[in-house]
Amino acid sequence: MGKKVTVVGAGFYGSTTAQRLAEYDVFDTVVLTDIVEGKPEGLALDLNQSRSIEGFETKIVGATTGPNGEGYEAIEGSDVVVITAGLPRKPGMSRMDLLEVNAKIVRSVAENVAKYAPNAVVIVVSNPLDEMTALAQLATQFPKNRVLGQAGMLDTARFTNFVAETLAVPVNTVKTLTLGSHGDTMVPVPSQSSVNGKPLADVLPTDKIEELVVRTRNGGAEVVALLKTGSAYYAPSAAAARMAKAVAEDSGAVMPVCAWVDGEYGISGVYLGVEAEIGAEGVKKVVETELTDNELADLKAAAEAVRAKQQDVAGM
Repeated sequence: MGKKVTVVGAGFYGSTTAQRLAEYDVFDTVVLTDIVEGKPEGLALDLNQSRSIEGFETKIVGATTGPNGEGYEAIEGSDVVVITAGLPRKPGMSRMDLLEVNAKIVRSVAENVAKYAPNAVVIVVSNPLDEMTALAQLATQFPKNRVLGQAGMLDTARFTNFVAETLAVPVNTVKTLTLGSHGDTMVPVPSQSSVNGKPLADVLPTDKIEELVVRTRNGGAEVVALLKTGSAYYAPSAAAARMAKAVAEDSGAVMPVCAWVDGEYGISGVYLGVEAEIGAEGVKKVVETELTDNELADLKAAAEAVRAKQQDVAGM
């Protein structure tokens, strides 16, 4: 049987993710769902008509879903489900401002995923990311390795881009890493970052690195402020699609993701941004990266900040 991936939410983020997944041509079917009647079907029709131009065979199916789970039978048997549903930020809003409204949406989606795609790996991208990932796991009751969040891939990509632009070097010569939470307690890891194999600290002064770290932490808000309506979706969709591809191909690729941490780094019982090996069962294992004392302290602080909020979300 061929591989099937579902993207829940056909906004800019969801539709762009569906496009990227289809163009990879590693899935038989991409299902795109939304609560706006006709929107996912229209986008699917449009995307299918691009197949001969872009040269892919993956079929895109659109399905409108209702408040009581109508339409979710379209996702049946999905191997991977990417949850993008929820409201995006407006200028001046923090990710946490979305907590209550998006919690209701994500819980409802997750319950339908558990019903129709009980063996899927779930990739959450709805904000606030760390909390919504924890909520999706509670609502699906899936094993924790099969529910993960997309954040570190995006934050790392932003950090990499800023370093490359600052030094006017190709992005493929830059390696960076961000851990922690998707937000104020993000932990960029300069000690694991390099340019052409040289440590970042050897090519950029400390104050400049700190400036780029702050810009990375505020990377989403910077885009939101410029767009005025909606939030980033090209880079985020690229990150989510790569994660889904790693699951489909059982690649074992090591990526920074929001994963359940149970003992690694001396941290237990929380969803947190760490590096992990990604494969058919979701997170194969959390990879412990060598950190400086300061970076480890920041990661532990991030874990505690996120833990408190993840407990709040459990009752939503």
